[in-house]
Amino acid sequence: MTSQPIGRSVATGLRELDLDISYGTVSDDIVRTFYSPCLRHAVLYRRAVGYFTSGALAAAAKGVAHLIANGGRIRLVASPRLTEEDIEAINRGYTRRRQVIESAIRLEFERVRNELESARLSALAWLIAHERLDVKLALRVGSNGHVTRGVFHEKTGIISDDHDNHVAFSGSSNETVGGLIDNHEVIDVFWSWNDPHGRVQRKISHFESLWSDDTPGLDVTPFTDVCADVLERFKRKNPPRRDPAEVPTSRPPGLKGAPVLPSEIQLRPYQVTARDQWFLNNGRGMLKMATGSGKTITALSIAVDLASDYALAATVIVCPFRHLVSQWARECRRHGMDPILACGSRNSWYGNLANHLLETRRLDSGRFLTVVTTNKTFLGDPFQQLLRDFPQNGTLFVADEVHNLGATKLTKCLPATIPLRLGLSATPERWFDERGTEALFRYFGPVLQPEFTLKDAIESGALCKYRYFPILVELSDDESAKYRAITASIVRLAGNSTDIDETDDRLLPLLIKRARLVACAKGKLPALRTLMDTISDRRHMLFYCGDGQLTYESGKTEQEEYRRYLEVVAGILNADFRMRVATYVAETPANHREDLRIDFESGQIDGLVAIRCLDEGVDIPAVRSAVIMASSANPRQFIQRRGRVLRNAPGKQSATIYDFIVVPPRDTADSAWERSLLRRELTRFVEFADLALNAGEARMAIWDLQRMFDLMDL
Repeated sequence: MTSQPIGRSVATGLRELDLDISYGTVSDDIVRTFYSPCLRHAVLYRRAVGYFTSGALAAAAKGVAHLIANGGRIRLVASPRLTEEDIEAINRGYTRRRQVIESAIRLEFERVRNELESARLSALAWLIAHERLDVKLALRVGSNGHVTRGVFHEKTGIISDDHDNHVAFSGSSNETVGGLIDNHEVIDVFWSWNDPHGRVQRKISHFESLWSDDTPGLDVTPFTDVCADVLERFKRKNPPRRDPAEVPTSRPPGLKGAPVLPSEIQLRPYQVTARDQWFLNNGRGMLKMATGSGKTITALSIAVDLASDYALAATVIVCPFRHLVSQWARECRRHGMDPILACGSRNSWYGNLANHLLETRRLDSGRFLTVVTTNKTFLGDPFQQLLRDFPQNGTLFVADEVHNLGATKLTKCLPATIPLRLGLSATPERWFDERGTEALFRYFGPVLQPEFTLKDAIESGALCKYRYFPILVELSDDESAKYRAITASIVRLAGNSTDIDETDDRLLPLLIKRARLVACAKGKLPALRTLMDTISDRRHMLFYCGDGQLTYESGKTEQEEYRRYLEVVAGILNADFRMRVATYVAETPANHREDLRIDFESGQIDGLVAIRCLDEGVDIPAVRSAVIMASSANPRQFIQRRGRVLRNAPGKQSATIYDFIVVPPRDTADSAWERSLLRRELTRFVEFADLALNAGEARMAIWDLQRMFDLMDL
């Protein structure tokens, strides 16, 4: 299976092309064999087209879709077609010159002859809108400076790559003749790496003189703004992916199950920008978009565009958890796709996927293949074996929460044979793992700019506004003693350095032990009761707890009783506040998780109590408030959690976040260690507070704490 490539190859630029010395539309498919291959490598396309007419500009735009995908620019010189009356009017007074020329140009665009012209003009319109096309007009002038009869009628072009290679060509004189625009054309071609007579350099010098208005007998002036106005009606939202004359031959259109954009979805401007940047980056890159801002829909819009341009026959979507597989499946079906869910028992998906792959590899199969799988299944041998059978140039590989694939065992399994790659994450950089982060960047490409931050998402209305209330909790005397003892052990192993390597195998057990102590502090429970007494509307609430246990003295025996912290919190909410809550943990079966999500959305249950399972990707926009009783220092976790709460929903004007912050023992305020640890804890606080509707009030809540630990710079 073949497909239309996106962008350029990076080998030797134009030199890698097998060019002929001339091309003619009578015997050649000139777009496919000359314009498109050359412009796929171009960073600069210089073109002189003769008359400024719709036909001439459409002829100049042959193959330009590939230059757009490559990020290249165009310099265009043309001449307006003026009547005797026009010339006379211009010569009567220079102040009328622009008006006369504009009128003549607009007249040329009253009727575009065919859809081919219109499609190519849309490519020029897109380039102008993105400031990548400069246009100048050339007028014949006499020695007295007056406009004279005759026209600038050159038909030349120079295509340049970023290796200082150039291809020049001279076109036929009848490009602009009626319906012959694509039926009859002859060009002679020269290339700089084998040009004993210096023809290419001569044409470059001639064009640069023309562009700089240094050509005798011509007056060359900028006219990009007028061209932009004329082409405005041809402009479309998305850049073209191929020249309209390039007839796809790889497979028939209308594949069953191919993605289409649902009529009810209107992409936001930032989603359109993200999609376009991926195409302009050669079909690779990572979208760093705030949680809840629509990464899934943006990714599927890329698949829609690829499929509509006949460049896609299959999509592979990999995500970290089974509940995310279900969410992707729902969205894929809304986009007209029929996904195979490859997770769980091999018997439930392997044979079905293998059979569909056999059909997909047949050019006349008429079927589009979509697969959604988990990281765990993706890593296994059965899936890896089938992955080799996906059409190499016709498959889009999408990684949701892409940071999870940075682990060494997973990066080794990323399919090198699939060139179209898209990573999605609000936080693609891996915490304390530069090697894993670099591996992701090497495979998927860079984070595409501009990033779409949480601030951007709130300001654009993609996420709702929120209020933030930090709740300070102190450790008990017993917990403080344990905290100091663990910290002393960490200090000894770290050599008194406050710069901790959290991947250090010696420190990791102690760091986890102390984190669990803080996460499951007993003082949080009375603080929770106090908080819940102040909340009148207790519907649609999330509670994040620590992964640990509480120790109780048994009244019946001398033995201690252990209860999971999460269950204690759920018990308090159920018994003391008559809330209908359910726990949502790793052990919760996938089908039961979906039932819980539906019950939560519908109001059948008031709250969900979780540890980490609601951190990534779970789509529950009905959430009105969240109580964060425990959080790690990893920015990914609190960024994901905040985004989870801020998703828009009908009737939802804003959200509320309550954040429990454990304060170190106050008698450690002079300790550089404690100050360093608290600084990291308060990093989350600053992130949350500064974008909140009540930012000033939130800041005041920790004012005394900042002064005590000398952290006023936060």
